Amino acid sequence: MFQKLIRTDHDITPTILRFTLAIVFFPHGAQKVLGWWGGNGFLATMDYFTGTGMPWLIAFLVVMGEFLGPIGLAVGLLSRFAAAGLGIIMLGAIFIAHGQHGFFMNWYGAQQGEGFEYHLLAIGLSIAVVLKGSGAFSIDRQLSK
Repeated sequence: MFQKLIRTDHDITPTILRFTLAIVFFPHGAQKVLGWWGGNGFLATMDYFTGTGMPWLIAFLVVMGEFLGPIGLAVGLLSRFAAAGLGIIMLGAIFIAHGQHGFFMNWYGAQQGEGFEYHLLAIGLSIAVVLKGSGAFSIDRQLSK
């Protein structure tokens, strides 16, 4: 089972995909956990999520997924698991918060919230990493040899 999870080819394409996901998601996770880049930090984020009615465990998994997932992707460790988690988080974000605002992001401030186009891109990248694995230059690749 573990071998199936880490199995990957020496292919640069999934490497690019996982680095892209890591670079995009790490700041979001760092906002939620560390309070970096204008974020509120762990306790305030947890209070916000649970205050909206989200169960504590789900809120914790979302926060940790957005923080630890990109780190795993960056080094190529359990990338399929990390990408699946981020894809599920983005799917949840569409259904819970962003789907009601339509497709487009709120570039001009004309909407009440952000649309879900960003989330679809993240889901697509996540699916590709789940299917292809970590690719070249990854811990998964080294472990699967």
